[in-house]
Amino acid sequence: MLTHNLLFSICCLLGCAAEFYVIDDRIGLGREFDGIGGLSGGGATSRLLVNYEEPYRSHILDFLFKPNFGASLHILKVEIGGDAQTTDGTEPSHMHSKGEGNFFLGYEWWLMKEAKKRNPNIKLIGLPWAFPGWVGEGTQWPYFFPNVTADYVVSWIYGAKQHHNLDIDYIGIWNERKYDPVYIKVLRDTLDRVGYTNIGIIAADGDWSIAAAMLDDPYLNDAVEVIGVHYPGTKTVKEALLTEKKLWSSEDYSTFNDDIGAGCWARILNQNYVNGRMTSTISWNLIASYYKNLSFGGDGLMTADEPWSGHYVVESPIWMTAHTTQFTQPGWFYLQTVGNLTHGGSYVALTDRKGNLTIVIQTMTHSHSQCIRPPLPHFDVSPQKATFQLKGSFAHLTDLQVWYSKLDFKTKNDTLFQRSSPIKVYNGSFTLKLDVDEVYTITTVNTGQKGAYPEPPKSQPFPKNYSDDFTIDNPPFSEAPFFADQTGVFEYFRNSTDNGSHAFTLRQVVTERPVTWARDAYQTISIIGDYSWTDLSVSCDVLIETPVTGGVFLAARVDQGGESVREAKGVFYWISANGTYKVTNDIGGRRVLAEGLSGTREGVWYTLTLRVKGYFATGMLNGYPLWKNAVVLEPKNGWAALGTLSFEYAQFDNFKVNAE
Repeated sequence: MLTHNLLFSICCLLGCAAEFYVIDDRIGLGREFDGIGGLSGGGATSRLLVNYEEPYRSHILDFLFKPNFGASLHILKVEIGGDAQTTDGTEPSHMHSKGEGNFFLGYEWWLMKEAKKRNPNIKLIGLPWAFPGWVGEGTQWPYFFPNVTADYVVSWIYGAKQHHNLDIDYIGIWNERKYDPVYIKVLRDTLDRVGYTNIGIIAADGDWSIAAAMLDDPYLNDAVEVIGVHYPGTKTVKEALLTEKKLWSSEDYSTFNDDIGAGCWARILNQNYVNGRMTSTISWNLIASYYKNLSFGGDGLMTADEPWSGHYVVESPIWMTAHTTQFTQPGWFYLQTVGNLTHGGSYVALTDRKGNLTIVIQTMTHSHSQCIRPPLPHFDVSPQKATFQLKGSFAHLTDLQVWYSKLDFKTKNDTLFQRSSPIKVYNGSFTLKLDVDEVYTITTVNTGQKGAYPEPPKSQPFPKNYSDDFTIDNPPFSEAPFFADQTGVFEYFRNSTDNGSHAFTLRQVVTERPVTWARDAYQTISIIGDYSWTDLSVSCDVLIETPVTGGVFLAARVDQGGESVREAKGVFYWISANGTYKVTNDIGGRRVLAEGLSGTREGVWYTLTLRVKGYFATGMLNGYPLWKNAVVLEPKNGWAALGTLSFEYAQFDNFKVNAE
């Protein structure tokens, strides 16, 4: 069987005929290009990024947002936090309870400001995955009271402007859940009534089904500016085209960020327009900045999941992005002369209508460009020559800039976003020899740059000895470093009733089950540390605030988080306000390892200590043994964690972990 390289060599030696492709604007332009973006959230995917020290945090942000440096993203989409698990953690709502807004919770406000600082023209999108329980009035359904939900979402937009000077460009409905036409119209009316007529609604962040409904309902059609779909496999439907609305792949990629992930991303950035006429593609997720053993570890455009070491990796998808983003801008137009290459691959051409031209060519093979979803039908790609004939406004061009990438799966020696010598245009045409798994950008734009910083620190595991007393007067973020909430929300708290040793604490603040998106646990939990930890001691001061029914826990070897948090196993040491303790092998308390009387109650600080070594666990209360030698057969390893028995207020202080 001939290898691709051998076929390419034979083709070159024999002078294989070039296929011709015309680039011409005389027949009119295609759709307006709306930009390439990244998604922070859905959920808590940027959680660890905020805890990086400088200069590494700024370096990472530059690779994502700085124009003509790295990914140079045109769009940042963020989750409107809803206090619930939304894939890799929970993000706090700006309104835990009705009428009590706090627009400084979480980190999405900060991230949007950092993006705007680097690129003032970046477009901002907000989308809810979940909602605080009060929005659904206890129904688990946000559409029963559409005015309440619309007011809640619009308050987030207002807070972005009022408190952070951020102008939101687009707003979504409810991620990957059934849309409600009445709610969409109410949201549009609410936006218009308060003066946000320029903010577009994207619907419905799921499949294409809303398109047919829009054709049947002119009021719904008028309310929606963009039809946004997820993981469309580069295909659209006729109903969507008939609406004549903007069509976006408003969430795509979701693939591990190795070279196959880069191949997936490079392919769909072209094919989403060539096949589907989608004018924007947004990556889930922006950056893999969450514990890697959570759901979809490493599925970002780059990786930054070690703030304790400062280590990060600029992965190859960053440079696949740059091939488009550094040489186009929202407001450019696709030409009608775009399409598939004869021997596999595709090309798109865009113009700013002021004489600039950018052509992006990709030749990703099937086995090297499979995204996580949907399944990819087989296709063939082989080495080829391609001649591009420039006509219309571009016929006069004499030379063009060239940027080149090669994902070399054979040698593992990639070429990523390399500037090559300009290509000469003779009589309006130029020819390229294209091998497989390549990306070319051919452009009049000469501002492209492959940004670089000194190598970041080397990778290091989470510190084996770690502590936090949560004593910080004006915290820059509402969450303590490295804690990753998986159900509930844990925030820094100034305890005004205690001016002594517990004046500053960490508090669980969600007291009502949210309108959930994933299968949140019935308990709240925040994880921390190294998933490989086996033998360790973890201690924490705890305060139960709810009489009789309240309770808290400390845990080790927690083996599940994210969308599987409800099934988490480990060693869970609980104390309750009713004077009892329990040790369980799972968060749901189904497998009990030990139980008895503890004398604990609400309103009193206790120190819990949990030690796990080999197959045995021991627990202490205020420094005295309460139970010992509970047999733990599984799991063998996992994170440390703390949490509450239900959605209830509780406080934590002086957290310490020592792993062997």
